[in-house]
Amino acid sequence: MKKRGIGIGVSFYGTGYGNGFPDISRAKARLLPGGRIGIYCGVTEVGQGAKTAMIQIGAEILGLTEKDIDLIHEDTSLMPDSGTAAATRQTYNTGNAIKIACENLRSKLFEKAKVELGLNSTAGLVLDSGEVVLSIFPQKRISFKSLSEIYKDEIIEAEGEFVAQTTTMDPETGQGAPYWPYTFNACAVEVEVDTNTGIVNLLRATFAQDAGRAVNPHLLEGQMDGGFAMALGYALFEDLKLEKGVIKNNRFSKYLIPTAMDMIDVEKIIIEDPEMTAPYGAKGIGEPVIIPIAPAILNAIYNAIGIRITELPVTPENLMKAIREAGVNK
Repeated sequence: MKKRGIGIGVSFYGTGYGNGFPDISRAKARLLPGGRIGIYCGVTEVGQGAKTAMIQIGAEILGLTEKDIDLIHEDTSLMPDSGTAAATRQTYNTGNAIKIACENLRSKLFEKAKVELGLNSTAGLVLDSGEVVLSIFPQKRISFKSLSEIYKDEIIEAEGEFVAQTTTMDPETGQGAPYWPYTFNACAVEVEVDTNTGIVNLLRATFAQDAGRAVNPHLLEGQMDGGFAMALGYALFEDLKLEKGVIKNNRFSKYLIPTAMDMIDVEKIIIEDPEMTAPYGAKGIGEPVIIPIAPAILNAIYNAIGIRITELPVTPENLMKAIREAGVNK
């Protein structure tokens, strides 16, 4: 017999290392030959779209397109430490460091432009498509390229550092503010459970994710799909089968992971509520997108057959065992 059920899972997740542990990101921004801008930071790309997001943040500050930015990263001989690609921290922490570095570089470019344009102040200077422009008299302008040629023997660069706010939790009361900011999400799924075979099929899913501000909505939706697929494997497929410390399912012919045939089209909802301390309001969502999926699936199974599953993964074998032990009428 096939039975259907609906389940919901919700979660919140703190950004960064937390609990008072130093959480620092650093970056540098430099005027390069030809008027290009180099951003130097240790941000590590592990598929989360960090390269794209960091370039977008720098381009927004400096009034450029992404094509005008060179991101130099993952080489400790060239750039400052930006911290690990962990704890959902890179967009928030390193994004803030890059924002600060580019703002500081902008100030230095204004000072150089003031001299070359014969101005007595940087007031009213703005950036426009690779040029420094006096907003009240636009004829007064000079390009980044010209500045790079004039100051070719001088390195024009600026640094940025961001330290995340985190406090140690009180060991007596458990109170404190160990993380900032927090990310929130919710997922609803509908499943079909075959009580004759133990097979669970996903039918529909809706996933809402708080992103603060979506720097790149396309990448954000990709992370939501990726997190959903990973959590689907965690909930229904991936079984190491440990016996006396030995992994029995030690090859992909036995250790099953979801494929494109197992995934469904997830309805994705991006919630934007900008975080005041974040770069353009953007929060990180790396790990949070995985968390509510398995609870939603387990709740849907419970709603379908009235059995609360407390051990993962819910393979057909494990589900049939639970059905037999519960004595549920198929």
